[in-house]
Amino acid sequence: MIDCSNKSDKDIIKLVSSWNIDAFYCIVEKYEEKLLKYILRITNIDLSDAENLLQEVFIKVYKNINEFDDGLTFSSWIYRIAHNTTIDYYRKNKDKKDMSMQTEDEDYVNLIELLESPINIEEEYKKKDLIKKIVETINLLDPKYKEVIILKFLEEKNYSEISDILKIPEWTVATLINRWKKQFKIKAEENNLSSYL
Repeated sequence: MIDCSNKSDKDIIKLVSSWNIDAFYCIVEKYEEKLLKYILRITNIDLSDAENLLQEVFIKVYKNINEFDDGLTFSSWIYRIAHNTTIDYYRKNKDKKDMSMQTEDEDYVNLIELLESPINIEEEYKKKDLIKKIVETINLLDPKYKEVIILKFLEEKNYSEISDILKIPEWTVATLINRWKKQFKIKAEENNLSSYL
């Protein structure tokens, strides 16, 4: 078994490209939890379905590792595969599924920081209620904003990485985020969040 801790993504990719199957474990170890969270964040599916999608993502990564574009970061490339796999899943199951964000993820607390005015919520149940309301408000907005917002504020990707993952220009990423903030504030008032703003 390979020691993954001292290997960069580029080192691992070279090993996997030469059909070192043990090296692929390093990719799985590094990205499994992150990608599962990402899939769950952008979908409204159960854990079992998300895990099946994740398995499909890793199969695609393994099969296409030799096509990795080293002009991208490996992180952006693997997130793009996760994004495309998830979108394909929804296209095939559009009558059964919707792509609403889920509210269970405690990391949504990062979204609170998006609001320009400081929020002071002392009690934990109020914070959870606020997170739920924020996610409900996001789900009311145009879906084109959702993945950009998740990648920026929950996956903590920069504009360049988001551009690579979604295959849109960086200026489009910035525009979508700015428009989302404006629309969010309007919807937040309609959704009884104005007391938090």
